[in-house]
Amino acid sequence: MKRRPLIIGAGVAAALGGAGIALRDSRKKPLSPAAEKFWASHFEVLQGGELSAASLRGKPLLLNFWAPWCKPCVKELPDIQQFAKETPGWQVLALALDSREAVQVFLKQLPLRLPLGLAGLTGFDLVRILGNTQGGLPFSVVFDTDGEIVWRKLGPTQLSELRELTVQDFGVSRHSY
Repeated sequence: MKRRPLIIGAGVAAALGGAGIALRDSRKKPLSPAAEKFWASHFEVLQGGELSAASLRGKPLLLNFWAPWCKPCVKELPDIQQFAKETPGWQVLALALDSREAVQVFLKQLPLRLPLGLAGLTGFDLVRILGNTQGGLPFSVVFDTDGEIVWRKLGPTQLSELRELTVQDFGVSRHSY
């Protein structure tokens, strides 16, 4: 008899906790179609194999589209590499919009130590879906920890601009575009 109120109390606490979790999860906004499309994507990697975009989800992600023939892209790549080096709480992915061969030749001239993927020329379709209707390069996108797009930039970025992104709380806030 003395245990019954304790057992009932534990049951009520568990039910309330479960209800709270369900309520919190039901309030999460669905992702935009553009974000959904990105997270469902797969990209080649230079060493062979495939990279699933979904494997990068859960931390803020800086996604940069570039090409070896794009002078502003080449100029900003060292800043993106430095950003990747100094922000361990972030994911960074540079997607090349060119052939494997062209990227490999380029990397012999400017070796990069940051995560690279190959989107090929079909990557321009993804660029447009993510909000760059002009299809110009370079193009950068930031996703928050929920996987939603929170920042876009057409044109070269600078390290100081990227550093400013780290002071924003992309794990909580959502910006609409």
